[in-house]
Amino acid sequence: MKLILAIVSNDDAPAVNRSLNKERFQVTKLSTTGGFLKAGNTTLMIGTDDDKVDHVIKLIASQSSRRTQLVPSATTMDVGMYSSFPIEVTVGGATVFVLDVDRFQKV
Repeated sequence: MKLILAIVSNDDAPAVNRSLNKERFQVTKLSTTGGFLKAGNTTLMIGTDDDKVDHVIKLIASQSSRRTQLVPSATTMDVGMYSSFPIEVTVGGATVFVLDVDRFQKV
């Protein structure tokens, strides 16, 4: 048995969750914040058999698109003033961890 932790953007999370539920995978959803943009993320926990891990990852990948987004950035000028200009960053996609499960028990 494996535990899959998938970190996806809040924008992609509903579609990923629906896709996994449609295929009868049980998902636990955690609200998380992280990274460079301090943007909201969703961490999905999925327990599954070893032979279904690749299928879960394909479902996650099919619903988690990478895209670019402009975000404001501030720099300091020599006179103590701040100037703001947008920078382009890549957002979306998913970060997936697959962990071995020594024991699984529902109580």
